[in-house]
Amino acid sequence: MLFCLLLIVTWVVLLLRYPTRALPVSAAALVGLALVIALAIWQDSQEQRLLQHLELRIRYAPTLCPADRPLRVDLKNGSEAPLLELNWKVAAYRPGDTADLAENLYETPRYSGPGALLGGESWADCLPLPTLRPGYRASTLEFRAEHIEGHFGG
Repeated sequence: MLFCLLLIVTWVVLLLRYPTRALPVSAAALVGLALVIALAIWQDSQEQRLLQHLELRIRYAPTLCPADRPLRVDLKNGSEAPLLELNWKVAAYRPGDTADLAENLYETPRYSGPGALLGGESWADCLPLPTLRPGYRASTLEFRAEHIEGHFGG
């Protein structure tokens, strides 16, 4: 923090003392910073657009999955870009309700998908249940993926 303050004060002193030299450098630095910010915003919007093409379904399937991992996850990459990384949180709801019944503790795990999934391909796996609030059974709940974050390749 102190370093940034010192840098700003130095820049202001140079701008006031040598405006003909400091102004073009300052303008170039501001243009460069604006370009970096614009590129970051564009990349984020591209990834959000690609995430909208994913079909991620989660269901309780004790007959298809082992007892310690009863959640069945089916993922289809509907985009053209390869999916490189995917993370999400599992939420549990009673049908028609909006209250998340999964315990959202600090140590609540984030789930992750396959390493790389090419465009148009599908992936399925079984995952463990999130910790549920007391008094609820997984068989009576609907499970959804929330807070989805992903990265796509070229």
